Amino acid sequence: MTKDLIAKLRAQGLTVSTAESCTGGVIASSITAVAGASDVFLGGVVSYSNEAKENILGVSHETLLIHGAVSRQTVRQMVEGACRVLHTDCAVATSGIAGPGGGTPQKPVGTVWMAWKTPAGITTELHHFEGSRAEVIAAATAKALSRLSELIS
Repeated sequence: MTKDLIAKLRAQGLTVSTAESCTGGVIASSITAVAGASDVFLGGVVSYSNEAKENILGVSHETLLIHGAVSRQTVRQMVEGACRVLHTDCAVATSGIAGPGGGTPQKPVGTVWMAWKTPAGITTELHHFEGSRAEVIAAATAKALSRLSELIS
């Protein structure tokens, strides 16, 4: 899957970056595990704290106060920030609750907001994954990469 994504990016002359919170760099790691990824992958930001989201990616303080870190508004600003800071054509961003704690009735464990930026625009989606912390992270990573591949096709 990731090899195909890299091939598509390379064929279209596109570069990609990541802005990860709940996935903790696993998306970037999955990309860089493929030989030749340096042709298209320029870097990633693991913005686990709200301060990193604000100071590195430019997520507004007001967005975090009003909507929270796990929101459509936040991942949209994260993905825009990744493209801006890392000078890429495309990016993927994740923010969610991998568990086992931290969930609320409104945002239970397994809730993950994702955003993708491509030359066609920004797409955001809300996902609810089941399982352990590792399973939530793995499922979110797989979805983030497969959806990016679809969006750049």
